[in-house]
Order: sequence, then structure tokens, then C-alpha cells
Amino acid sequence: MGNQSALATKNVLFAHGSTRRAIKDRLTQASVTLGGTMVFVALLLIFFYLLYVIKPIFDGANVVPVISVNEADKTSALMVGTDEQNQVLYRVSTQGRADFYSAKTGQLISEQQVSIPTGVSVVSSAVSVASKQLFALGLSNGQLMLVGVDFNVSYPNNKKTITPQLSYPAGNLPLTLDAQGGGIAHLAFDFSDDKMSFVYQDGEGVWHLIREEGEENMMTEEVEWHSTQSILPDAPVKVQQQLMLPDQKQLLLRSNNKLFVYNISDLDAISLMQVLELGRAKVNVSRVSLLAGASSILVSYDDGLIQQYFQVNGAKGRQYQGIRDFNIEGQSGVIASEFYRKGFATVDKAGRLSLLYTTSQRQLFSKNFDAENVDLSQPTAVGFSPRANALVVESNHKLHLFSVKNDHPEVSWTAMWDKVWYEGYPEPKFLWQSTSGSDDFEAKLSLTPLAFGTLKAALYAMLFATPLALAGAIYTAYFMSPKVRAIVKPTIEIMEALPTVILGFLAGLWLAPLIEDHLPGILTLLILMPLSILSTAFAWYKLPVKWKQRLPDTYQELLLLPVICFITWFSFAISPALEVLFFGGDTRLYITDVLGITFDQRNALVVGIAMGFAVIPTIFSIAEDAVFSVPRHLSNGSLALGATTWQTLTRVVLLTASPGIFSAVMMGLGRAVGETMIVLMATGNTAIMEWSVFQGMRTLAANIAVEMPESAIGSSHYRVLFLAAFVLFIFTFVFNTIAEVVRQRLRERYSSL
Repeated sequence: MGNQSALATKNVLFAHGSTRRAIKDRLTQASVTLGGTMVFVALLLIFFYLLYVIKPIFDGANVVPVISVNEADKTSALMVGTDEQNQVLYRVSTQGRADFYSAKTGQLISEQQVSIPTGVSVVSSAVSVASKQLFALGLSNGQLMLVGVDFNVSYPNNKKTITPQLSYPAGNLPLTLDAQGGGIAHLAFDFSDDKMSFVYQDGEGVWHLIREEGEENMMTEEVEWHSTQSILPDAPVKVQQQLMLPDQKQLLLRSNNKLFVYNISDLDAISLMQVLELGRAKVNVSRVSLLAGASSILVSYDDGLIQQYFQVNGAKGRQYQGIRDFNIEGQSGVIASEFYRKGFATVDKAGRLSLLYTTSQRQLFSKNFDAENVDLSQPTAVGFSPRANALVVESNHKLHLFSVKNDHPEVSWTAMWDKVWYEGYPEPKFLWQSTSGSDDFEAKLSLTPLAFGTLKAALYAMLFATPLALAGAIYTAYFMSPKVRAIVKPTIEIMEALPTVILGFLAGLWLAPLIEDHLPGILTLLILMPLSILSTAFAWYKLPVKWKQRLPDTYQELLLLPVICFITWFSFAISPALEVLFFGGDTRLYITDVLGITFDQRNALVVGIAMGFAVIPTIFSIAEDAVFSVPRHLSNGSLALGATTWQTLTRVVLLTASPGIFSAVMMGLGRAVGETMIVLMATGNTAIMEWSVFQGMRTLAANIAVEMPESAIGSSHYRVLFLAAFVLFIFTFVFNTIAEVVRQRLRERYSSL
């Protein structure tokens, strides 16, 4: 009975233990499954969040009618627009009358008339670039009125009030241009704080240029104006349009389908720079307009085509050249440029409104608003608000206000991944330059040089790290004695814990100057080091056996340490002599002047060495484990069949370990692609596309680290940086996927060994 009771108790305890193990197994399985699922969910969340932030940059514009206002003045419009807050609409007529309307009610707020002397009439009018909101009236007595549209903001009783008014930046009194009292026809002008220029045609068809330059009196602190006059030579007889650039250095005269470009920077030496043939077969030019920044001109044709021209350096100097075309449906109507961006709006004669952007070459919006009972047919004027978030169109004696949502017009797939011809550049290029100090800056958001820099940095790092890491891993796992391996393997693996910011700091401040000062020595070291190691191994192989037995097999690897140290010292020691002998005493000067290769101190060579040290532990650890994990019976069987150690290694061990070795290389590549601090500190961070080892680069990760803190949340720059992060995410995902696919195929192929 006692034995049966003990047996029963033992069975109960065994069953209880089995139940506990089963519960633990299930809990462990559930925990692992949950953890893996959460990792997958986290990756999906990152993926979709990046897409959520990126998506708006590829959306088009949205234009919505807000209000239509019946005009109080039926004369021709000179300019239309709004204040910065889009609360007040204004319309200026060619006779100098300014009407201001409420954007909420459409009621006339104010009617103001430019003061014109009695008995004098307005014979011409002109506007400056949109951002200045200036216009000028040429009078029949040879005088001119320079007027601006201003909006004063005040807060009476803590309530914001916008008061529209006309201002006179050159004074309330008219400026006398023609002392003979002749009429001012075909007027063009521009104004700045210290200079203003005027161009007009007199009754005899002669073109006059007048420039007023201001200089502050040191005693009275008043601005004294000095006038200079000149005659425009070789001017066309009939001119349909005249434009002066805001820098007051160029004058454009359009005569039929020809554009005459004059250099007026010096009134004493005015010259005809270029005669641009704008005509096309059976199609005439309808209007020439200035794009924001006035570096480009937009030429509108009767059939709706719009061409962009800007100056390009050539054999004859800077000449205007056709860059890109925009095809608009319908016949040409009116056109207006944004204040600060490279976008513009057109309204054709049928009333179709279109928004376009030059840099990205996108048509962002195109619609006819007849369905909303907004008739834009036969438009006469159009103007943007200062923030480009509203648009005013005049047609059929009505002002139509539209709300515009167009946050990211400068971004397109072409602008980010293809060559773009930017203003002032001699040819299309891949460029990244997100910010500038100028308001008329044209953002350059090409990701191609950043992706190129990422791959370039990873390539040079892998060229340095892969041979060293794989050779070290194979030797450590297969040839090295267990005692030495127990020291070497943890030592190399602990290198991975070294912060990359330290490596970047050392690379930028110590390694880069060292390489620049001892470049011949570095090149000598790259040649002598492998030769010396092979020579040492061959010499050891030829030594008599009794000499070899004096050094235990355990420490044979230590023989290389003095050889490596000596070769390193020797290479750097003879570097100055080699520099004098072969490079004229200055290697950098020789590379730049004789070879014609650009040399940056922080270059791809520095990055390759520094980032190679960061990648080596990753490749070494995984590859070493893969080689060491090859079953011993495979290598022992190969040796037993008469194969040499080298044959066993190359034909059995490496083939069996190839899945792990390939994974190690791909993991190292993924680490190199995503590295940030080393490339940030060890390169010049210049977004260039050159494979030269002596030039730097800018990578996706480094660009994100540098520019994300200064980007405005929600801006195009901000979202493009998220797109760069998405591209980096795709890079690493592709590399890891390739590694896994190849690893599985290699495992299936060599699993039978």
C-alpha cells in the first residue's frame, strides 16, 4: 500500500509539473507572438505615418469662390488684389482711382483718387512687380505720380481694424520727367529706397530714361536726389509692352513678336543686349510678364501656350533662353504671378482659371466656375494676395475673390528625382538647396544627390569594412585558437558599443587632417600592408619546424602585431619624402592643379574609414558566428577524406556558412546606409554627385539631422524631409529583404551538406 501511495503521489506531482511547463510554454509562445506582432505593427505605423505626412506634397491646389463684388468704377483696371489678411479687396483703375471693398460683405469701404493737377489728364499708367503694390501715372504735362497701395493695421478698443489708403513713396507732389511738358506715353518704372528709374516715350517716338538716385546728407540726414537722363538707342518704332526689372538694370520692350532687351544699369552706356524672337508659326505673342524675383519672364501666346525664359550663360554672355512650356486650354487671357514663389495664375477668355508652378512644371489646378454661377469670361485683370492664399479676378465689371489652398506647389516627382533647370544655372541639374536669405529664392528639393550621397558613403564604408570583417571573422572562427578567440571576439564586438558621435568627432577633427597631411603615406600603407602580411605568412611557412615549435600554436597570430606596427610607422615616416619626390612637396595642390580633381579635407575616404570601423563589428560578429556554427563533423569528414584545410574551408565551411555571411554583409550595408553622426561630422555635407574619393557628399540621414530642427512644421521643406526618411526606410527594407531572400535560398541549397 505504501508503494502504491508513493507512486500515486509521484504521478500527481509529475502531472502537476507537466501542467506548469505547458502553461509556461503557452505563455512564452503568446509573449513571443505578441512581441513579434507589436514589432510588425510598429513598423506599419511608422510606414503609414510617413505616408500621412508625405501625401499632401503631391496634392493639387484647391480654389473656392468666396464672394463677387459689383464694381463702382467702370473704367479699365490697372491692378487688383487684396491685403495680407484677405479682408479687403482693391481695384486701381488706369485713371488713378482706387476702390476698396470688404471681402465679407462686398460693400465699398473707401474710394480714393490720386491727386492730379487741374487741367491735366492721365495718358499712361504702369505697375511695378506684384510684391511692391506700386503703380505710376504718366500725365499729359510731362509729370508723373508714383503711388502705392497700403493697409494700416490698428487696434482701437482691442479690435483689429484694417484701413486701406494710397501712399506716395516719392512725395505727394508730381515728379517732372519731361521739362518741355510733353505727354508721358508707354511708361515703365521701378522704385527702391535709394533709387528710382522711369522710361517713357515722348510725342516724337523717342524713348527717354530718367534715374533718380538718393544719397543721405551726413549733416541734415535728409535724402538728396540726383537725376540722370539718357536716350534709349536703337529702340523699335512700335512697342506694345514695356517692362523694367526691379533691380533697374534691364529694360524689356516688346514689339510684335520680338523682345528687345536693354542693359540700363549705367545710363551713360546703355546697350542692346539681345533681340529675342518670340514668334511661333501662325501664333502671336499676347503678353509678356515677370515671374516672382524677375529672373524669369513668362511669354503668353494667343493659343494658350505659356513659355518661361530666363538668362543663361553662353558664348555671348548671359542671354535669355526658352526653358519650359505650359499648355493652357483655351485662348490666352490674363496672367498674374505670386509675390514670392515661382507660381502664376491664368484666366483664359472662356473663364477657365488655372494655377501653375514653374520649378516643378506642374499644373496644380484648372477649372471653369460656371457651375458655381461665377462668370470669369473675358477677364481683364487678376492678382494674388501677398500670401498667395487668395486670388482676385476682374471680369464683366465684377471682382471675384477666390480662396486658394496651394501649400506645396514646388514639389513634384520630376523636381525631386529628375534634373531641373533652375534660374541662373547653365543647364539642368540635380540640386538640393532648401533655404536662402532671399525672398525670391527658388527652392531646390532634389532627393537624387542625397540618395546618391547615401549610397556613396555606404559603398566606401563597405569597401573598407567588408574585406577586413569577413577575413577576420573567417580566421577567428576557423583558424584561431580558442584562447585567443575568447579575447579577440568580445574585443571586436564591444567596438559596436562605441558611440558613433565619437567616431565622427575623431574622423572630422583628427583623421581628416591626418589623411590630408600624410596622403602619400596612406596610399603607401594600403599597398605595403597586405604585401607585408602575405610576406610574413610565407616566411613563417618556410621556417624550419624546430623554429616554429619555439612559439606555441596558440599565439602564432601575435607575430603580425610588430609587422603591422612597423609598416604603419614606416609608411607615415616616408610620407614627406614621397610627397617631395612625386608630388612637388604638396600632394593636395598636385591633385587639384595637376590632376584637376577637387580635394575636400572631409571626403569620402575619411567617411569610408570612420564608418568602416562602425560597420566592422556588425559584419564580423554575424559572419564569425555563421562560420563557427558550421558542424564540426563536416570539416572533420572533409579532412578525413584527404582535403587540405584550405580546401575544407573554401568548399565546405564557407558554403555552409554562406547564408550567415551574406546576411552579415547586408546587415552591415543597412547599418552604413542609415548611419548619421559619422557622415554628419566627417564630411562637408555638400549635396554633390561625384564618385571621387577625395570629395564629400550629403546623405539622407545627415540631411534630416541637419535640417529638420530648422524646418517649419507643415512646410514643403518639412514634408520633403519626411519623404527623405521614407526613402531611407525603403532602402533599409529592400536591403534586409534581399538579405533574407538570398539567405533562405543559400540555406536551401547547402542544407544537404
